[in-house]
Amino acid sequence: MTALRPEHDTGEEGPYEQRAYVATGAFEAAVDQLADPLNDPLPGQHASPWFRAESIPAETAEAGAAQGRRSEGQLQAPHGAQGPQGAPREWYDPEGYERDWYGHQEPVVAPPPPPLPRSDETIGLRTADTRRPADRAVTAPIPQAEPEYDEEPAPAPDPGPETRELEPRTGPPTGGRAERRRAAKGRGRRRAEPQSRSAATPEGRPLSRVEARRAARAAKDSPAVVASRVVGELFISLGVLMLLFVTYQLWWTNVRADQIAGSETHKIQDDWAKGRKPGAFEPGQGFAIIHIPKLDVVAPIAEGISKEKVLDRGMVGHYGQGALKTAMPSAAQGNFALAGHRNTHGEPFRYINRLRKGDPIVVETQDAYYTYEMTSVLPQTSPSNVSVITPVPPGSGFTKPGRYITLTTCTPEFTSTYRLIVWGKMVDERPRSKGKPDALVG
Repeated sequence: MTALRPEHDTGEEGPYEQRAYVATGAFEAAVDQLADPLNDPLPGQHASPWFRAESIPAETAEAGAAQGRRSEGQLQAPHGAQGPQGAPREWYDPEGYERDWYGHQEPVVAPPPPPLPRSDETIGLRTADTRRPADRAVTAPIPQAEPEYDEEPAPAPDPGPETRELEPRTGPPTGGRAERRRAAKGRGRRRAEPQSRSAATPEGRPLSRVEARRAARAAKDSPAVVASRVVGELFISLGVLMLLFVTYQLWWTNVRADQIAGSETHKIQDDWAKGRKPGAFEPGQGFAIIHIPKLDVVAPIAEGISKEKVLDRGMVGHYGQGALKTAMPSAAQGNFALAGHRNTHGEPFRYINRLRKGDPIVVETQDAYYTYEMTSVLPQTSPSNVSVITPVPPGSGFTKPGRYITLTTCTPEFTSTYRLIVWGKMVDERPRSKGKPDALVG
């Protein structure tokens, strides 16, 4: 029912006898209820019909509804423009429009965040244990696998804030505070296996303290085993030392003696080239060179038979001192006796046992070459038998004084128990001005 329009202010009734807008503000309320997108929006209002009614402020909606109720005749609102409580709404169905235009869409609901892991200790601080005493079964926490090596795992890349929110959080290791401390200390270290893995009986139960002590005592080595190991190590060390000593005696002494003998030979030849006339030879002084062509021996001859000064230096020694003094090669008659090593330290007389009757032995001096021929050999005699170097040695086959040579060395090889003796007699004396003898030229 439409209300009558009001009369003019003059009080005269005109042609319009019905007054439609009697209440003050009814017109503005009716205009506010009409959603015309072509009109300019009033201050604080939405001109576009695409805004939902829920976006209208509650105060504006309540004010409009109050003004409409005060009017005598209220314009009928379009269908769907007023809700059940009288609140103004839009003239169209925005939800139906979106459904027709975009199709039916399910609302997107974010999944709830996963619950954080809580340890027994944390739960115990928040909730009271209401279980009966009989139901309080204590279960040991499962031991975590320890890393075998001291290697830090490679840090994982940061997934980003969005992915990080969806991922479940990993809390501290479960268990009590003491277990977490042990896990933190042992992280990244290689730890020994628990005792329960090895120290157990065949039935599977852990060993008692007494049984563990007995097992540890049985695992220890007995004194006999320890003593045998010590003795074995001593024998091994002694064997290594003996091997080194043998290597030194049989190889290094020869190398060193050959170097010294060669140097002494060059020194003697240099003295001869400079024309130095020798006087009385001092002990250890070289004065001649011996040649044994069959054995390919060339060695210097020095005065004396000192082991350290002459023989161990690879030289041949002349018996020329004290009771063992013998003649020189230049003497009119006498026995020129020499001594040399058979093994080690240059070993110049090692193979004199291979000499045969008639083999030449040449002694070179500053003035001449003296050539001897081997006549006889004494395979073995006592070291104290000094008669073998006398002017006419017994057993040599010589019957009268002459110009002889005697070579002495140790026998058997690598020992000094006995002496091997080789004799010879002079067959040629050649001055150096005439050149080398035939024994050295051939």
